[in-house]
Amino acid sequence: MEKETGTILYEKEAKRQMEPASVTKVMTLLLTMEAIEKGSLHYDDVVTVSAYAASMGGSHVYLSEGEQITVDDLLKAVCVASGNDAAVALAECVAGVTELFVEQMNTRAKELGMTDTHFVNCTGLPAEGHVTSAWDIALMSRELIEKHPDIRRYTTIWMDTLRDGKSQLVNTNKLVRHYKGATGLKTGTTQKAGHCLSATAQRDGMGLVAVILGCSTTDERFGGARKMLD
Repeated sequence: MEKETGTILYEKEAKRQMEPASVTKVMTLLLTMEAIEKGSLHYDDVVTVSAYAASMGGSHVYLSEGEQITVDDLLKAVCVASGNDAAVALAECVAGVTELFVEQMNTRAKELGMTDTHFVNCTGLPAEGHVTSAWDIALMSRELIEKHPDIRRYTTIWMDTLRDGKSQLVNTNKLVRHYKGATGLKTGTTQKAGHCLSATAQRDGMGLVAVILGCSTTDERFGGARKMLD
């Protein structure tokens, strides 16, 4: 998808409903950035981590119940390390409880014309009925990268730290390091969903979004996205 106009340049089974794994977090990030834009949330707000957020399995940044962390660091943890615990902490910041946040995710999906999508959680952890399509992911990815370019401060990080240097973060998106012009955006992997990616890049004034789902290997995921972007 071309970023500025939303024109689809290449597609294959683009409307097929599939599990997105952590690519789900594109919507979590979009709602968070919209809250920041509205002024109801700020980068330097300090969040107290709930027991529920701290309990998240899968990829996480080892948040502990009662730990205090800024919205800025939570965004970094989601964009770079795909932290499920950080995603839940952001969802609770924006909506109070994750159930309300998930409602907001589905409402926003409808507004964006994401007709193949139903979200069950804000992380992408496996859940019955949690589905989207490559087309829909491109729509929300474009909205995030186009309307909230500040997100690239996080999605272009290759390596960084949390907790004053005590916790190392390495981006799950290898294109950030190895693809010229890469600006993000989000990886996802579960056994059922396979290896998934929404990749964004900007070169010579042209921005693109490339979405690939259900790959059997991580090399297939990055290689396929690279081909589409090229």
